[in-house]
Amino acid sequence: MVSESQLRLWQLISPSLPIGSFAYSQGLEYAVDCGWVTDEQQTYEWIRGQIDNTLSSLDIPVMQRMYQAWQSENFEEVLYWNQWLLAARESKELYDEDIQLGQALHRVLKGLDIMLPIDDDIEWTYSSIFSFAAMNWNIPFADAANGFLWAWSENQVAAAIKLVPLGQTSGQKVLSKILSDIPVAIEKALTLSEEDIGLLAPGVAIASALHETQYSRLFRS
Repeated sequence: MVSESQLRLWQLISPSLPIGSFAYSQGLEYAVDCGWVTDEQQTYEWIRGQIDNTLSSLDIPVMQRMYQAWQSENFEEVLYWNQWLLAARESKELYDEDIQLGQALHRVLKGLDIMLPIDDDIEWTYSSIFSFAAMNWNIPFADAANGFLWAWSENQVAAAIKLVPLGQTSGQKVLSKILSDIPVAIEKALTLSEEDIGLLAPGVAIASALHETQYSRLFRS
């Protein structure tokens, strides 16, 4: 039998969740425009590269610490990691995206009568609110992390189908490859010490920054 926590995870990562994640490409739009990403294999490498060099080394280990801090009601620690994550965003677009998704998920939770046990007047990252929702719904962190990466990857593939463009079958091939990468990335993320948390994705930072002035755009980032 499926547990309620598993069903809540599906709710949390559903594309129908009204947070607007479909509006962001995280630099992929510029990468396609300048010819860095032109086919199925390069799409996979772009997505896999971000999983390896950003999400599994930055977002997931920070989320793990925020999840634990929410559990122990260590709100000072929550705020520390929230600000730490914002400081790691390497372009205005990526910073704004994180804040906007965080605000949107916060509104959804409020609409479900789920209130943060801390002052609302804070620029919350998406990961901060996601980790709180996962904790509140008793979703084991490893499951939440896998769901987070899956939802992020699915959104990137959806963007690539429009931008590259890829066919639907090619998009599914990319997702199928990523399926086997996600557990490995989570395993790595959960073993990182604080000193090892960080990112190295200069291409994404450059693409995101240059996307801010790109002449024609479908996506907000």
